[in-house]
Amino acid sequence: MNSNQKLAIQEGWVSIVVNVGLFVVKLWAGLLSGSIAIIADAWHTLSDSLTSLIVIVGAKISAKPADKEHPFGHGRAELIAAIIIGVLLFVVAFNFVLESVERLNNQRVVHYGTFAVVVTAISVVVKEALAQYAFFIAKRSSSPSVKADAWHHRSDAISSAVILAGIYLGKHIWWIDAVLGLVVALLISLAAYGIMRDAMRTMLGESPEKDLVETVTEVCRRESLLDLSPHHFHIHRYGDHIEMTMHIRLPVNMTVYDAHEIATRIEKRLLEENDIVVTIHMEPEGFKHW
Repeated sequence: MNSNQKLAIQEGWVSIVVNVGLFVVKLWAGLLSGSIAIIADAWHTLSDSLTSLIVIVGAKISAKPADKEHPFGHGRAELIAAIIIGVLLFVVAFNFVLESVERLNNQRVVHYGTFAVVVTAISVVVKEALAQYAFFIAKRSSSPSVKADAWHHRSDAISSAVILAGIYLGKHIWWIDAVLGLVVALLISLAAYGIMRDAMRTMLGESPEKDLVETVTEVCRRESLLDLSPHHFHIHRYGDHIEMTMHIRLPVNMTVYDAHEIATRIEKRLLEENDIVVTIHMEPEGFKHW
């Protein structure tokens, strides 16, 4: 297990401990006040713990080496888990929509107490602090799952802030709690959509970023005095493990030995400097790819 994976696990455990504590307190405040919005927000907080659990499990599984059944490693296990959690979050959001609509139909009024106000205000501060911590860890570890966890924390902070505003409006508008329940359900759905979208995008395959293409092109320039014109990039991500294929152009009269030597130098340099396993297809100059 490398240092980045250890940092991801550290962030995951900190998030789980804080979120479970917040969930208990917020659920207690929601049940005391009878607020569907606060109860929904409590479950939103617990969903952050599930996301953090994915970070921990994903880091542990992705640390397992490649084997006969999984020659590219185990990094995509985290993506599969993320999709499952996304579906569960959608189910939670849908249930809150049903409860909010039922409360609107019955015109049920909620009376917030001081405890609910204090708990919601604390939640805003704590969740934004967690988001800042997760963003810091994500930057140090270059972990996309930790970055997603950070955005999940921030969405919870925003939903709590919305509810805090609604607590004061509730004194004058009877339906505000039910409407805020719908708003929080929407925020949960957006978080779920973001998690699933990013996971499926990676599993389906994606084009390499512009910065990565520029990095590879620069390595090709340094490893050969020739204009190799790297192109036809394909990238496959397996957690921290990245596989890439690309084409380069070489003089038509170059020997196979020399061509292989250039390709090997580029592959070795990209592995050492960028931790990318590259497979290079060599083309003669003037060749037009089908």
